[in-house]
Amino acid sequence: MHDSLLIDEPSKIRQGEEINTEDLIEYLKKHISPAISQIEIKQFPSGFSNLTYLIKLNGKEYILRRPPFGKKAKTAHDMKREYTILSAIHPLFQYSPKPVLYCDDETIIGAQFYIMERIKGIILRKDLPSGVVLSRKEARKLSENLISILATLHSIKYEETPLKDIAHPQGYVTRQIEGWSNRYRDAKTPDAPDFEEIMQWLAEKNPGDSQYISLIHNDYKFDNAVLKEDNITEIIGILDWEMATIGDPFMDIGSSLAYWIEKKDPPQLQAIRQMPTHIDGMLTRREQFDLYCRLTNRESNNFDFYYCFGLFRLAVIAQQIYYRFFHGQTSDPRFKPLVSYVKILENTALDLIKKSDI
Repeated sequence: MHDSLLIDEPSKIRQGEEINTEDLIEYLKKHISPAISQIEIKQFPSGFSNLTYLIKLNGKEYILRRPPFGKKAKTAHDMKREYTILSAIHPLFQYSPKPVLYCDDETIIGAQFYIMERIKGIILRKDLPSGVVLSRKEARKLSENLISILATLHSIKYEETPLKDIAHPQGYVTRQIEGWSNRYRDAKTPDAPDFEEIMQWLAEKNPGDSQYISLIHNDYKFDNAVLKEDNITEIIGILDWEMATIGDPFMDIGSSLAYWIEKKDPPQLQAIRQMPTHIDGMLTRREQFDLYCRLTNRESNNFDFYYCFGLFRLAVIAQQIYYRFFHGQTSDPRFKPLVSYVKILENTALDLIKKSDI
């Protein structure tokens, strides 16, 4: 068994992101259990979007999620939506955490929030945890498992569940291109690239509505997967459902591929790698795409489009976060270099466009 220190653990709460424990514990006494007498709160240091805290109530562990401080995209960080979707997904998908409580009273901690049960395990960050080694065979198995679980998610028959109420598949791809383009323009800072050539290419190469429609995660990547402590190739949980929706599953694949930095990628991409996707044995982006097609019996000739969209979308997310730093709405030092990430993603997308034959 791996050392317990490898488990993704929280630490001290960042300055300015504290939670009023007195008001929170009174609220939780009313809505979870009147027997609550002890509360301990820590913060998970990773992640750039919603803030995630570990809440210990009389020794039992929960996760609390709330929006970030500062400027937020109009449709982002909707705690009620995330909680509602997770409530519908959990009975259908064994890898999703069990939601416990949603609170829309912003006077409790200063924002809406929700609480869910914790799935405890190993979460991969930039590099493998100290002391952990994956053979080529194990690395391949882990990356295959990641795609296999995504294929399982995309096979859920959402039409027979409350998820049908969020389904608007007609025009989904077009809405995504236009929506993310508008978000980028809204979040652009003077030191950021304009991305106009990329946005135009995506609009021109838009494959239109897909014949495949499914529940999609929309932020599917290794650091949103929880690995089993005594078998790191086994995935036991999938986290961060804030952007889940109903849409084209290949758009989900494209968003995922943008995070996947391969061993043979150029130095500029290696510089922004956030997960150990470069180690020997890991599938390439193309191998992931092809495996997904085999597992789902689906076909697409638009790999370049979906990957380019993923790169652009990731750049928008990074730029939205950087916007808050640029305008002094957060002092988190992790956000300062994000504008250079945006420039690297632009260069990668432009290079892809030049080589594409679609």
